[in-house]
Amino acid sequence: MAGDVVTVGEVVLGRIRAQAEVLAGLDEAVRADEPDAVHRMRVACRRLRSAFRTYRRLLAPGATDELVAELRWLAAALGRARDQEVLGERLAARARELPAECGPEQVAAELERRGKAEYRRVWPEVVAALDSPRRRALADGLAALLTDPPLRGRADRAAGPELTRVAAREQRRTADRIRTALADEGREQDIALHEARKAAKRARYAGETALPVAGRAAERYVARMKAVQEVLGEHQDAVVASTALREQARTSKEPFGYGVLYGQQLAEAERARLALPEVWERAARPELTRFV
Repeated sequence: MAGDVVTVGEVVLGRIRAQAEVLAGLDEAVRADEPDAVHRMRVACRRLRSAFRTYRRLLAPGATDELVAELRWLAAALGRARDQEVLGERLAARARELPAECGPEQVAAELERRGKAEYRRVWPEVVAALDSPRRRALADGLAALLTDPPLRGRADRAAGPELTRVAAREQRRTADRIRTALADEGREQDIALHEARKAAKRARYAGETALPVAGRAAERYVARMKAVQEVLGEHQDAVVASTALREQARTSKEPFGYGVLYGQQLAEAERARLALPEVWERAARPELTRFV
């Protein structure tokens, strides 16, 4: 660091170090199946992977490819259990709001049983992943990178302008994904909106990385991108839920209740899609990326 100038390399390494510590500290909590532990570990994996991809130009070519792949593997292993848990909770809550003629309590109880059974089925995969050589190798790889960071020369640049440039790039990338999604229809649109959600999440994480340097400006950027991510998340959750309901209704004793829930999930997905342009308009303003 030259004088009091904070470099972009220092900021990014700080982000990686903080998330690596979160990841390392959650193993026992996940094994114990503590509330929200799986979710927090999964998010740490995503934030690390996003940092490596977003700031790859600061790092030696190929230096983080294996880490990115292993973080994706671990997040996927965690995700199968977490997704079943969230889906069951979402659908059971919606079922209890059904009219009496739909058998709300019976449908809710059935959905909860299915969700818990599926969670128990996939839970051993989570423990096996944590106990595997791949998990230990991932921890070692993160420690090695932080001990001897493979930074390139551009990592010595002042943090403010570089983080501003990255935030603007991620904003444009999200805009492109949203524009494409809103022009699509049907299943293609569902897929494109999911891709837009991932872009908004990556932009949000870029803003989080800039928080130590950009303060309130980065907070505003993060808040707007989080709002976009959340409305797209509502859309994705409703799409996934509707697909699950269509399958589960075939063996249910209350198929009518499932049909009503299915229609409600389609309506929720449509409401989220219609809300997106207004939410995105607030996140698309160029001045949001001015961190210096």
